[in-house]
Amino acid sequence: MRAQDPQFSRWLAQVTATGGCAHPIHLKGSTTTRDAGTGEILHRYDTAHEPGERLLVRCRNRRASVCVPCSRLHAGDTFHLVRAGLTGGKNVPADVRERPRLFVTLTAPSFGAVHRTTTDNERCRPRRNAGRCEHGRPLGCPGTHDATDPLAGQPLCPACYDYAAHILWHASAGRLWKAFTDNLYNHLAARTGRTRTGLRRTVRISYAKVAEYQKRAALHVHAVVRLDGAHGPSDPPPEWATAEVLAAAVRRAAAAVHLGTPYSRALGEHELRWGSQIDVRPLRAFGGHEGLADDAVAAYVAKYVTKGAADTAIGLDHPITSPDDIPTGRLSAHVRTLIRTCWRFGGLPELEPLKLRTWAHTLGYRGHILTKSRVYSTTYAVLRAERAEYRGAIAAADLADVLDMLTDAHWRYVGSGHTPGAALIAAGIAEDLERNRALAHEHRTSEVPC
Repeated sequence: MRAQDPQFSRWLAQVTATGGCAHPIHLKGSTTTRDAGTGEILHRYDTAHEPGERLLVRCRNRRASVCVPCSRLHAGDTFHLVRAGLTGGKNVPADVRERPRLFVTLTAPSFGAVHRTTTDNERCRPRRNAGRCEHGRPLGCPGTHDATDPLAGQPLCPACYDYAAHILWHASAGRLWKAFTDNLYNHLAARTGRTRTGLRRTVRISYAKVAEYQKRAALHVHAVVRLDGAHGPSDPPPEWATAEVLAAAVRRAAAAVHLGTPYSRALGEHELRWGSQIDVRPLRAFGGHEGLADDAVAAYVAKYVTKGAADTAIGLDHPITSPDDIPTGRLSAHVRTLIRTCWRFGGLPELEPLKLRTWAHTLGYRGHILTKSRVYSTTYAVLRAERAEYRGAIAAADLADVLDMLTDAHWRYVGSGHTPGAALIAAGIAEDLERNRALAHEHRTSEVPC
């Protein structure tokens, strides 16, 4: 048993260092640090003396359904990444909080009538004398559906639903976003009487966006949009650049997007556009009272990026190699049809550039859950480097007198995951660490007695 191993305490220390990661990566190798001038070995680490001759490192999976500890760490990084672009910090000046900033939601268009989630006993689709579609199904629904109702988000008539348009829209979501940002410059220029080139010499649009699946399994996009001067966060925008001006341009720019899919002999050509439901809200400046709070928006985005397909039952967390890989129990008939449609269209030569079979598990969507413009704020890589530097500060202090060092590292992958018994111990460590964090937070935020 693991607990009876003479090196159990060292293994326990490794698991604790990973935060109780559920699926750690196993590495084997060594790192040697030398004085560049004398060649003297200053420090050497070798996994030959570790339990199983391997080192455990985090898997860094963002999905809570895969690894809760790593998803929590990823959510924290996301919070700081988004928040830095709203309030400053991480090499972003603090006065960005006074810039025009919006929280924008863009939705997919309708691909067919679906059952709606309702509240306060509101009916789904109450239609007097609604009649039936050509397939004999009712065109209305007098029922009520809460968020747990399996009917919520399902088509009233699957045969009428445009599954082809749904999949092609997902596959083109990146093009739609780029067209929106390009249009945004055009509409800002038109609204302020400038040319597009002249406008780009005075303002720059920065953003961070997250993609979210709705109940109907269609994406919508939440984005923080900020207006800077031409040189980015360090450059304030001109006086005419207000949140009101930016909001009006966002609505017009989204409504003006019209693209086409590649022509297919089997499917023809589909028009791509954003849905009519466009939500634009100002973000609250420091000390202000109107609009959404910066921290609330950052926390919302951070919470969503940890959700996987297993949490929402919309798509899968892993690619598939054939339609036989699609599970039948957990996914709704609607989602299974979308995945199968994606796989079928992926076999058409004219749609091969869309890589629909590769991304069938995400219903054709090929983008990352979170993306940002280059100068919006910091990056995940910088945040991870800062954390590693902080944790290695003690070791660096021991070598502070050496000005020039050379590091020679040799590492290779040798496995991943835990045995069933080790997984239980790791889960216990993760729970203990989370409990300690919660107690520490409670202590910091509690009022100090007089």
